[in-house]
Amino acid sequence: MRILEKFVETPLAGMIGWTLLHSLWEGAVIAAVLAVVLLAVRSPRARYAAGCVAMLAMLCVFGLTLVRFMPEHAHGLHGLNAPTFPIWNALSGTEASGSWNPSLAAIAPWLGPFWLTGVWLICLWRLTSWISVQRLRSRGVCCAPDYWQKELACFRAHLRLSRPVLLLESCLAEVPMVVGHFRPLILLPVGLLAGLSPGQVEAILLHELAHIRRHDYLVNLMQRLAEGLFFYHPAVWWISRVIRTERENCCDDVVVSITGNAHEYAVALTALEQFRLSGPEPAIAATGGYLMKRIHRLLYPKQPNGALAPLLAVAIFLATAAASLAAWQSEPSNYGTPAMQAQVNGTVTSSYSKWLDEDVIYIIDDAERAAFQGLTTDEERNRFIEQFWLRRNPTPGSPQNKFKEEHYRRIAYANQHFRTASGAPGWQTDRGHMYIVYGPPDGIESHPKGPQRPFAAEIWLYRQVEGIGNNVSITFVDRTGRGDFHVAPGNAR
Repeated sequence: MRILEKFVETPLAGMIGWTLLHSLWEGAVIAAVLAVVLLAVRSPRARYAAGCVAMLAMLCVFGLTLVRFMPEHAHGLHGLNAPTFPIWNALSGTEASGSWNPSLAAIAPWLGPFWLTGVWLICLWRLTSWISVQRLRSRGVCCAPDYWQKELACFRAHLRLSRPVLLLESCLAEVPMVVGHFRPLILLPVGLLAGLSPGQVEAILLHELAHIRRHDYLVNLMQRLAEGLFFYHPAVWWISRVIRTERENCCDDVVVSITGNAHEYAVALTALEQFRLSGPEPAIAATGGYLMKRIHRLLYPKQPNGALAPLLAVAIFLATAAASLAAWQSEPSNYGTPAMQAQVNGTVTSSYSKWLDEDVIYIIDDAERAAFQGLTTDEERNRFIEQFWLRRNPTPGSPQNKFKEEHYRRIAYANQHFRTASGAPGWQTDRGHMYIVYGPPDGIESHPKGPQRPFAAEIWLYRQVEGIGNNVSITFVDRTGRGDFHVAPGNAR
């Protein structure tokens, strides 16, 4: 305790303490600027770069603030031994009162030792995690088949990646991941190459090679170092989450630009859901980020909105949200006749847009969506919708389209049973999404919240899902306690 008190009385303790206090508002300003940039920019590469610049700015501003509060005559470690009593340890009022002034000046020197302790513990934890990842390079691994080694070499040439990359199958890896920067290797769980289609495996390999091409492993290590230094700052953790999200989006875009098949890549990510468990942190994995959002972004990309002014963007968002909420709350009596327009809060909303962005959002492919958006007359749109359902009719020529009837039955069921407490319609929820796409599950296991279970959970069981496999399970968890279930790591059994 005496050592701690002696350290607190040094200029170094005050320098660190005041730097930490100032970093709170400095980080908040940087995060606010980043939020404005994210409102105006849609490109994942630009958003990723903005997040990295924001994190670098945090480090630079922290260093400049530290230099600013450095004692003028401090050289080396002399400041530690100097028998000085800085101004922040002065008593308030007269010396006879002997009472402390409860101000930041009295608190600042004590922040230094606690911050140093926190940084040391986090760095030790991260070092242990890094060592465990490095052990994956040599434990329980075997070389992938020669066919995939040759394919990997072709992909490297296509991406102009000069560094050699080793492809291994691992008994310990739970998801595909990249390990290492100077000698990178890709680890695939044993059985993954046989369990996925060739096109899906190619997409996963391209995703991992994109991480290597972009030096994401090294950036991720630097990012974790910043997290350790600023472990106390919420803005840093938010910036870090933005970087990780946009990093995965950038790699997803690389895969789609090469393969040209967003749908098959989305199916590959869905197939990896069973591997989506918490693996060793310093590695870069294909299942990083919020998987459902990534899949939705791939299948239903949004058009860039340009560099709008932030206030205008917020106003447009609020107006659109209010109109959409009012539209969703009133269920139309006939889903299949999009020939009318409805007046909602003074805004005319085309039922063709509703058909595209609500009724068939989960089943229409990219080519069909682009073709529909290119139509100019209602007659062409009605003809397109008619042909859309005819192509999916299980009994061509029959006046009764069981596929269409079942699809709208699922939408109605989802809106009736999966509506959230926050007001989101059932078709927009994760459970509604899965129900509309895959149909009713063959079995449901309900696990209510209890002493041993912090969240309520539901497990949907399917005997067979086309394009994914047999005996598929999808887990949903309710973290809010209000019935808002979201998809969680699932296990195919």
